[in-house]
Amino acid sequence: MDKNWNIIVVGGGHAGCEAACAAARKGCKTLLVTMSRATIGAMSCNPAIGGIGKGQLVKEIDALGGMMAQAADYACILYRLLNRRKGAAVHGPRGQSDRALYQQYVQHFLKSQNNLTIAEAEVVDLIVQHQHCQGIRTASGEELSARAVILTTGTFLRGCIFQGTQRIAAGRHGEAPATQLAKRLLSYGLELGRLKTGTPPRLDRHSIDYHALTPQLGDDEPHYFSMLTETTQQQQIPCHITYTNTSTHEIILRNLGHAPAYDGSIVSKGPRYCPSIEDKLHRFADKTSHQIFLEPDGLNSDLVYPNGISTSIDIAIQDQFLHTIQGLERVKVVQYGYAIEYDYIDPKNLSLALELHQLPGLFLAGQINGSTGYEEAAAQGIMAGLNAANRYQELPDLIIARHEGYIGVMIDDLTQKGIHEPYRMFTSRAEFRLRLRADNAPQRLCPIAIEQDCLDTARMHLYQKQQQHRDLALNLLHGLSASPHQLRALDIPVNQDGVVRSAYTWLSFPQISFDELIRIWPELATIAPETRQRIALDCHYAHYTEVHEREIIQLRKEVAISIPRDTDFSRLDSLSHEVRQLLTQNRPQTLGAAAKIQGITPSALTHLMLLIQSNKLPRLNVAEPQ
Repeated sequence: MDKNWNIIVVGGGHAGCEAACAAARKGCKTLLVTMSRATIGAMSCNPAIGGIGKGQLVKEIDALGGMMAQAADYACILYRLLNRRKGAAVHGPRGQSDRALYQQYVQHFLKSQNNLTIAEAEVVDLIVQHQHCQGIRTASGEELSARAVILTTGTFLRGCIFQGTQRIAAGRHGEAPATQLAKRLLSYGLELGRLKTGTPPRLDRHSIDYHALTPQLGDDEPHYFSMLTETTQQQQIPCHITYTNTSTHEIILRNLGHAPAYDGSIVSKGPRYCPSIEDKLHRFADKTSHQIFLEPDGLNSDLVYPNGISTSIDIAIQDQFLHTIQGLERVKVVQYGYAIEYDYIDPKNLSLALELHQLPGLFLAGQINGSTGYEEAAAQGIMAGLNAANRYQELPDLIIARHEGYIGVMIDDLTQKGIHEPYRMFTSRAEFRLRLRADNAPQRLCPIAIEQDCLDTARMHLYQKQQQHRDLALNLLHGLSASPHQLRALDIPVNQDGVVRSAYTWLSFPQISFDELIRIWPELATIAPETRQRIALDCHYAHYTEVHEREIIQLRKEVAISIPRDTDFSRLDSLSHEVRQLLTQNRPQTLGAAAKIQGITPSALTHLMLLIQSNKLPRLNVAEPQ
């Protein structure tokens, strides 16, 4: 094997695959090193892509030329748009995946990528010269040089699986951890922390009584992930819903002493928004049931993933509580649930380009940065790959701003605020979320991808075609006008203020749809349905985004504004419980200090500022300690 490379990527998970392909697309001679070729692109946990906030990340990865969206569409067996009852800005595209098909697509994509070579080896050390990372050393003693190295180690750094009283050194079920590499990172003065995540048992679908369960069907009109996808590619099959009950809870609570998170074995924090069933019962003691989604592992798989009951309790207890759940009375477990604890590096040690301050030339992406989730990992991977390539080609760093994409929000959050628990993307983290919709990701990020020379020809031509159609449609809409009287004559209810407005302006009125405009101007029917939908959404949010951006600008100007010391944050009912709790614990004295608290959302800061300005903050009683 060649000893000299432009870019070396360590790890074949979602972050590593996107990083390697991004660097290769930029024309860099790239090597992807993994401990097992067979597990490249594996979906280690649930067989699904997307969700609220996460779906937006997938669309953005696609707009930057990445593969995740195409793999998700190829393998999707159930499309659902989450948050459908709310506005389009927070809609979350999600797809249930065939695990084997997803992995098959990723591996094929990597093999067909120019400038990319895959090698199977364990990386145990970095080559560091003059305080700069210049390559890797494998367990066999082989030294490989590179201008930049990208670590995407997932849960493998000193990974340890917990299952009842069992402790197994592993980076994933049945796979060895990266222990030597973790020790070497420590020797370079990099402080490693510990986080945990978990997974539920895998069930035999033939042992489930589906007749007793509620099916969950997919959408009639799927929302595809990739801008290139035109049709559903796989058979669509349902998930099913069931619930835990008081008998389930009694068994688990009675045996918490057999759960590693409660017997003192695990002390690190897990993802708060994806808690184990043990954590759910502890945190929500008043609830008598919890929902479980029985997600098929694939079209030809006998495995079912019970989303909602992640657990690391003793396997005998897992059998007991599973058999109390409707539809699972006779279920057979193929693989029992477990928790896994692993090392991460404080992301505040990273630049916005995801390069370590202490060790230039070394980039990090994925769970090693304290995030959780396939989508978060892949988004960091594509950015690390593009920036490593830019470093080799002596080009400026690529930084996506918070107002340009959720990718920018996530990287800014990680590198500026750090983490106190595994980071997960939510729409509430973005102060500009009204303009960061899933549907307009190409409009926002394709120009950046074209400038970075990382967008394939097919997507570039499609984006340019869509923009041409959009420009023509906007010209037509701005060139037509009508008075309120003309609209009222067609039974379109508008205020008779006498103001003549363009068709574009009328479209911004919530009660006026494109179909109604076509009644006035039949020539608008020539605009393609997809173009109509995007323009209508832009019009709908135009006023809100302008107001919101003014609030954010004002907030940035007034970060030094004081918060009264006797504020009773617990009584701020208009803020979420999490935000109230964080403010109470940290008691910031200024808005700027509050902004630095991990978990305080931009919208919460804006609301807090307005309460301060209107002197409506609740105050502590005199007798209460401050």
